[in-house]
Amino acid sequence: MRQPASAREEGEVAAATEKVTTKLQRLLRDKKLLLMPGGFSPLAARMVQAAGLESFFLAGSQTAAYVYGLPDVGFMGREEMTQATQRVTAACDIPIFVDADTGYGNALNVYHAVQGYIRAGAAGLHIEDQESPKRSGTGAGRKCIPQTEAIGKFRAAMAAKQELDPDFVICARCDLLGAENGSFEEAVERCTAYVEEAHVDLIWLNNVQSIEEVHIAAEKIPGAVIPHFGGPPPAPTLQELEDMGVAACLFPGMTSSLGLQATWDLLNDLKERGQVALEQRRAATTESKWGRVRFDTFASFSQDDIARLENEFLPQEQQRDYESTFGHYALQSS
Repeated sequence: MRQPASAREEGEVAAATEKVTTKLQRLLRDKKLLLMPGGFSPLAARMVQAAGLESFFLAGSQTAAYVYGLPDVGFMGREEMTQATQRVTAACDIPIFVDADTGYGNALNVYHAVQGYIRAGAAGLHIEDQESPKRSGTGAGRKCIPQTEAIGKFRAAMAAKQELDPDFVICARCDLLGAENGSFEEAVERCTAYVEEAHVDLIWLNNVQSIEEVHIAAEKIPGAVIPHFGGPPPAPTLQELEDMGVAACLFPGMTSSLGLQATWDLLNDLKERGQVALEQRRAATTESKWGRVRFDTFASFSQDDIARLENEFLPQEQQRDYESTFGHYALQSS
């Protein structure tokens, strides 16, 4: 007779079958601080998963900049971000938390957008309480809609998810700090109302200016809270955030901004020093503590996978010759 699975085995099975929405809800309510690197690409999301991190933030600012070459001022619409969501969710198994800007209109647009992102495979999203067209959450010129209007939008978002997936995470992002006529006290009051009146799953208070404000926000705002630090140094440490009961720490451009600087440096170094710049860069990659990585390191299919599928499904005359052909050395070494 088959023996019952151990508690550990049952836990592993449950984790493997857990919905991404349920997992994100659980991670946000865990006492451990959730680290959420951000970016725009499926490859970056897959790297985040491979590194052992548990969630990825699909940032509108990064998608606008790297895919379209545009600033984060609301030029992209829901369709473009939904498509980006589908590409990223197809590339990994960890929960994807999506930047949905202002919800693309009023409460009716929000209702429709939430269900679109659920169908696209996202685990959750945040909606800002800014006026449309929005501005970057860290830039000047922001205006916020009236609190009552924002509550209506968040209530619509919560109602929309109930039809498809009640575990889908709805985050209300308050951008009042640094906006016209905004104050920390009023921002905390808004966030509290978003929880108590709209019953959102998560609060993101943007641009908190001091460690003391982070502590106050985490203490006063009910439920899961992300008091996103945007003030002058020193920033709170990850351990301090966890000790304060903060739900997560987001790094919206982590997987893209570092690469941007490295690319800029290499381009200028190439122009200045020529081939030696490339040779030194290649040598440096071999010294990484975590190993050398290429763009195809995290591709869905390896060369062996492709050869196996061709062998299984293609007629003999259509299969490629991998024995007597070879890849370009410069490509392999780059």
